Parts: sequence; structure tokens; C-alpha cells
Amino acid sequence: MLIKRQRGIKTSEITAESTFRKRRMLLKTALAMGLIQSANSSAQDNLISLEAKDSDTRKKPFPENGQINNLKIWRGDIDLESTPFEDVTGYNNYYEFGTGKTDPARYAHTLEPHPWNVTVEGEANKTGTYALEDILKGHVLEERVYRFRCVEAWSMVVPWIGFPLADLLRKFEPTSRANYVQFFTLNEPEQMPGVRYPVLRWPYREGLTIAEAMHPLTLLTVGLYGQVLPNQNGAPLRLIVPWKYGFKSIKSIVRIRFMQDQPQTSWNMANAREYGFYSNVNPGKDHPRWSQATERVLGGGLFSARIPTRLFNGYAEEVASLYTSLDLNTNY
Repeated sequence: MLIKRQRGIKTSEITAESTFRKRRMLLKTALAMGLIQSANSSAQDNLISLEAKDSDTRKKPFPENGQINNLKIWRGDIDLESTPFEDVTGYNNYYEFGTGKTDPARYAHTLEPHPWNVTVEGEANKTGTYALEDILKGHVLEERVYRFRCVEAWSMVVPWIGFPLADLLRKFEPTSRANYVQFFTLNEPEQMPGVRYPVLRWPYREGLTIAEAMHPLTLLTVGLYGQVLPNQNGAPLRLIVPWKYGFKSIKSIVRIRFMQDQPQTSWNMANAREYGFYSNVNPGKDHPRWSQATERVLGGGLFSARIPTRLFNGYAEEVASLYTSLDLNTNY
């Protein structure tokens, strides 16, 4: 399912970007990186189909066997602007590499994203350990421009590349007892210096209800801005759940567990009063230490005007039905 940009994102509300890469420039960048071999335009469905090229097997997210040979990018408004690439890749929360916002970009070069395996376990008929190439096999990648809202009241707009998580989870045939899905980040001190310190209980873990995980907006992501995910952004495989605060979008996934009972999540384990399991973006539910009613958009400078935060980060039309019987102020 392709998500149109105008859903939840208005051009007037997107970060201005002086270094905005128009679609043609993105294609040139991808070609220069050896990620794309050819491009064919289709006016009927407003997609661009791109063939992956086997080049740098260390950085390329596509399997070497070529089973994934089409990258579909939804073009939409060609003048749509996104947060500057430098902000998206240089201002991150990734405590495995340090607690400072610039620490991940500075230290994440030690991460080895290839080869990569993902273990699937729990309430599913098909479990086991799968190579990244097998995880990606058969999926058509899409570019989706999503708003991304951090619990610390800053936000950005990012063109992610990935495919619906549901498309992958169905392959494992979750049973009727699979009410939740839990995810784990790599826990490797030699590659991730931050896990040597007890900032959190490692490994980092997150969870969703099965309905949230299967929602078509939930994206399993392998790239951004027309190129593969940088290490500091969660290479080689991360989750994007655009209606939740950013820490729910777990990075560098190595394990997926189907569960009957609600799973533990890292920030809820660290401080349940401040970080609930659901963590939906909600301007009416303040963090105990700051308001969530407004946000600062990255790319506009330190003193840029704050904008109102939207319920579900602007995706209420798509996801509000998941929570019709849930008190969002109690189940935050």
C-alpha cells in the first residue's frame, strides 16, 4: 500500500530545506552510489521503478541474488521539501553510541551492518534465524515521506525507504496467540561503545500491538534520501511508526518476537511514569518534565518558531480507530 504524502503532511508545514534534493538529484545520487541501474517512469500510478545494482555489498541493502530488483518511489509533489539531510543524519538519539545528539554520527562507524541476521521467535508457525537478504527477498521498496516526532519535542520530515512491516510479519504466520510483537536492537559492546554503560537495560527493546505492527503505515526501513540507512540512523534495518514518539521506531533490529502478553520496552522499564507502552504522539498528554503541545522543527535554527503538535503526529485519520476503546491519557 502506497501512502500519499498529503495524508498528514501539508507542504506549508514541512521544514524548509535550502539543500533540498529534488527527485532528479536523488536519482543521480543513487546512481553515483551504484544502488540503481536503470529507471522507468509510469504516469499511471505516479511511481518510478528502479533496478538495484550489485555493487558495494557492504552498504547495499539488496540481496546479491537480485531477488529484489525494483525500488518504487512515490513522487507526488516534486517540490515537496524535507528536513535537511545533514540534520536527519547528524542529530539522533541512539544511546548505544552515546547520549549526545551528535554522538551517533561521530561514533556509529564502528557498527558492522553486514552480514546481518534477524531471529524470529515466539507465537508464530515459522520461526528461525534469517539473513538480511532473506528478510528483504521478494519485497518491493517504497519511498514514503513521514513526519517524525521525538518525545523531546523536536520533529523532522524524512523520505524513508522501506516496505510495510506487515508484509514481512505475515510470512512468519503468527498464531492467534500473537497479540504483540517485540523487537530487539543489536547488543554488541565492541561495535556499540554506549552499551558498556548502564544508561538503559541492554539490549534495547520495543514493542507494538499486533494491530499496530500490521498497520500499513508501519514501515520496515532500509534507507533514506535515496540511499541506504547510515549507521547512526539504524542500519541496516529499523522500524518507523510515524504516529508514535521516535523511541518506538527501534534501530538495528536483530530479533522479532511474537508474544501473547504485553512485552517489556526499554524506556518503560527505565521510567514507567514518563514513558508508557503506547507512546502515541499526544499534545494533550504532557511529559512530566515538559509540554508536548508544541514542537521545534529541525532545520529552522535553534530559535525557530514552534508549531502545534498534532494528535497521532498528524495521522489520526489513519490510526485513531486502533484506540477507540483506549483512554490515551491513562494508556500513554
